[in-house]
Amino acid sequence: MKLDAHPRFPIGNPGGHPAIPAEDATPNGSEEAALNQSVSGSPALQNAAVHGADPDITDITAFAPDLHDSDFLPPRPEPQVEIAQIDGGRALALADFSAPSVGAGERLIRFAYKLGIPGSMLSAPMGKKARTRLLATVNNTLPGHAAAGTALRAGHFLIHGAKTPIAQVDYAGPSRVTPPLERVVHSFSWLTDLEACAPREQGTAVAERILTAWLQANPKPPAKPGKGPAWDVGNTGARLMNWLAHAPLILSGEKALRNRTLAHISETARWLDRHVGRAEDELAAVAGWSAIVAAGLLLPEGRPRRLYGEAGLIKALGELIGDDGGVLSRSPLAQMEAIALLVRLRNCYHATRRDAPKAVERVIELLVPPLLALTHGDGSLGSWQGGWAVDGEDVEALVKATGVRTRPLREVRQWGYQRVLAHKTILQFDTAPPPLPAHARYGCASTLAFEMSHSGHRLVVNCGGSASGGGLVPVRLEQGLRATAAHSTLTLDDANSTAILINGAIGGGVSEVDIDRKTLVQENGGNATRVEASHNGYEARYGLTHRRILILRDDGSELRGEDVLIPAGRKGHRGKVGFAIRFHLGAEVEVLLTEDGQGAGMALPDGSLWQFRNTAGEVTLEDSLWVDGQGRPQATQQLVIQGLVSRGGGNFGWLIKKMG
Repeated sequence: MKLDAHPRFPIGNPGGHPAIPAEDATPNGSEEAALNQSVSGSPALQNAAVHGADPDITDITAFAPDLHDSDFLPPRPEPQVEIAQIDGGRALALADFSAPSVGAGERLIRFAYKLGIPGSMLSAPMGKKARTRLLATVNNTLPGHAAAGTALRAGHFLIHGAKTPIAQVDYAGPSRVTPPLERVVHSFSWLTDLEACAPREQGTAVAERILTAWLQANPKPPAKPGKGPAWDVGNTGARLMNWLAHAPLILSGEKALRNRTLAHISETARWLDRHVGRAEDELAAVAGWSAIVAAGLLLPEGRPRRLYGEAGLIKALGELIGDDGGVLSRSPLAQMEAIALLVRLRNCYHATRRDAPKAVERVIELLVPPLLALTHGDGSLGSWQGGWAVDGEDVEALVKATGVRTRPLREVRQWGYQRVLAHKTILQFDTAPPPLPAHARYGCASTLAFEMSHSGHRLVVNCGGSASGGGLVPVRLEQGLRATAAHSTLTLDDANSTAILINGAIGGGVSEVDIDRKTLVQENGGNATRVEASHNGYEARYGLTHRRILILRDDGSELRGEDVLIPAGRKGHRGKVGFAIRFHLGAEVEVLLTEDGQGAGMALPDGSLWQFRNTAGEVTLEDSLWVDGQGRPQATQQLVIQGLVSRGGGNFGWLIKKMG
C-alpha cells in the first residue's frame, strides 16, 4: 500500500526499484542457539539462574560478539504484494455523511441567515425581540485537571508544570505570552479544570475575577480575525463553547457582570457568524462552527443560527477528517480536541432535550478508534506530531465521555500509524508522509519512526512534546523536538527527512510512503507481524530511499529491524554520507553498553531485561529528552549508531530481544 501526500504523485516504489523480498521472523536452529548463547552468557543471568532471582542489568557484560546480517533478518523468498495508492490528504466527502435533513422552509431560513438577515427577524418577524439569556444548563461530562483548578484557586495558571500568576497575565495580547498559556487563557478551557477541583460555588469567585479582567481587556470583538490570539477563530469558538457549557461558574455573581457577560456571549456568536470562514485551520473551523450551533441551541431565537451552523459544521468535519477517522494533521492532540468539541456540543443538544444529529454521532464514533491505536499498554498515548505522552487516565476519561465502546483502528489509511499488539508488547510505526502544510499545527519529520512498550513500560520512544513548548519545555526547543533526530529512526547527514519550518509549518521532503504489512508463519508454529515501509524524503538531496523493515514476534519477545538505503536512480552517486540511527529510550529504562560496543542491556521496572544488538557499527549512549504525560520534560538517554555509508546504498540490521 502506498500513502501519498498528494494525489499527483505517481504509483510505484520510489526510484522504480522492486520491493525487497520479505524476511522471515523465525531464526534457524543455529541462529537461535547463537542468540540464546549470547543471552545465557551474561554473568547476571547465570547468577540469577543459580539463585532464582531476577537478573541485575548492571552485571550484563557479555553478549554475542560477532553477529551478521543473517542473524537479524534471514532472507526468505515470498510473493510480491501489489501496491495500492491512497491519497494522504483526502478528507471525508460530504457523501460520507450529511447535515440533518430539513424541509424547504428551513433551507430558506438557513440561506437567509447566511445572507445576514438577523435571527430574530426570521424567528419572529412581527414580535418583540427576546432578551439575551440562556435557555438551559449544560451538564459537562468532559474531564478536567483538578491540580490545575487548585492552582487557579491559589492564584496562578498551571500549564505543563509552569506557574503563571493570574495578576501578571496580559489578557489584551499585545505582549505575547507562551502559546500554551495563550490557548488556555483565551479559550477559557481553564473553566473545566476549575469545575473539576471543587464544588461550583467555591470556584465562582476565581472564575469571575479572571472573566472580569478578560472583558476589560477585550471589551468588543475586532472587525476581523487576526487581531491577537484572543480573536483567532479557534480560540473564539472554544471560548464561546466553554462559556455556554460552564455558564453557572461565570453567571452566578452580580447582575451587572452577568448582563455584561451575556451581551458579550451574544456579540461573540454574531462575530463568529460573520468570520468563521476565515479560520486559521480546519480544526479551528470546527471549533467555530460548533460554537455557532451551541449558541443556536442555547440562546433565544436561535433556530436560524442552529440550521446555518449545522450545515457548516458537517462540511468542516468532512475537511478535517480522513476516511479512516483520523484528523489530517495526524496529531493525537488534535484528535482529542476534535472529540472534546463534539462531545461538548452533544451535551448542548441534550441540555435542550434534543438528540445530536446522526452525522455528529457518527463522526464521534469515527474519531475514537484512531486515537486508541496510539495508546500503549498503560493507556497513555505515543508521542507523535507534536503531542506528548498524554496520561492514560485522561485518554480513558475522554473516551468514556464519548460513550463509544470500540477497539483500536485496524484498517489504517490517512492516519498512517501501524499498530502491532503482541502479547504484552505494543509497537507503533509511522508509515505515512507528514501532514500537508494546510493541516499541520506542529508538523514533525517522523516518517518511519517507531515506539515500543512492554507491559505498559516504554522501551523505545520519540521525544515528543513540541506543542508544549512554553511550559517547562523551552520555546526554543520546539523546532528541535519536531526534527527527525528527535524520533527513533534513521537520519542522513543530520538532515530532516521533511523540512521543519517556524510556527509549526513543514516544507518539502517525504511525499510518498510505500507500505506492506503481512503475517509470517514461523517454523515453530508461532507467527510474527512484518511491516515494511519506505520513504523518498532523502532522494532529492542524497539520491537515497530509506526503507525500514520491522518484524515483531507474536509473543512480543523480539523485534528485528533493518534499515536499508537504496539508490533512487539507476546509477548510484559517488562518495559517502553520514548516517545515524537513533533509539530514544523510555524514562524508566536502565541501560548499560556491552563491552564489545555492539549492543546494550536494558532493564524495565517490571524486572524484564532486554538485549539490543546491531550489525551497523558501534553503539554509543547519548543524552536525550522525553516529554511526559503532563507536558513536562524528562531527562532520558538514547542509543545511537552512526557512521558513513556509500551513496550506492547500504543496510543496517538490529535486534531488540527480551532475555530470560
